[in-house]
Amino acid sequence: MAAPVRQARPLLWLVTTLGQGARGYRARPPPRRSRGPWWPDPDDPLTPRWQLGPRYAAKQFARHGAASGVAAGSLWPSQEQLRELEAEEREWYPSLAAMQESLRVQQLAEEQKRRAREQLIEECMAKMPQMIENWRRQQQERREKEQADKERRARLQAEAQERLGYHVDPRSARFQELLQDMEKQHRKRLKEEKQRKKKEARAAAIAAAAAQDPADSETPSS
Repeated sequence: MAAPVRQARPLLWLVTTLGQGARGYRARPPPRRSRGPWWPDPDDPLTPRWQLGPRYAAKQFARHGAASGVAAGSLWPSQEQLRELEAEEREWYPSLAAMQESLRVQQLAEEQKRRAREQLIEECMAKMPQMIENWRRQQQERREKEQADKERRARLQAEAQERLGYHVDPRSARFQELLQDMEKQHRKRLKEEKQRKKKEARAAAIAAAAAQDPADSETPSS
């Protein structure tokens, strides 16, 4: 019991010493509200802007009534303010008919989107067999082309070995140069053959047109 008392004595002495030189704090009372209306000085630069507008006048009229000297008619919004309020109300608080119409338009758009998607799926499914057939044909053509290229290259390699001799390594630079030269000649022959067939087809078309013109000219006019 004596130990806690001895520990508390320094604290009591500190509180007593500080209390003798300290003054009690007393807060200032809040400002009293004026019983009548109070209007700020418009020439004072420290006057808040909102106290010079209609909001402050409406506040004074709401607090003091007719004693504020504010005409009740001046507190009503102007025509422009009414239009702005009506536009804001239409935007943020639409009527039930407007909300129903908006919902109807939204549902109609979703229905049209769904139908368009279903129609696209049906068209794609209808084209699917032909697309699969085209893909298979392309794969077959690719395999045939690869096989033809492989056979052509093997044939060219055999011809090159016949020219250079079978003792030449196919991986040597001389053999590869000859092989490339033979491939160029082969492509050149294919190109010339293609051009020749094109010229023959053009000449045949011109001959057919020339043979048809005399027949048309010999037809008696009615």
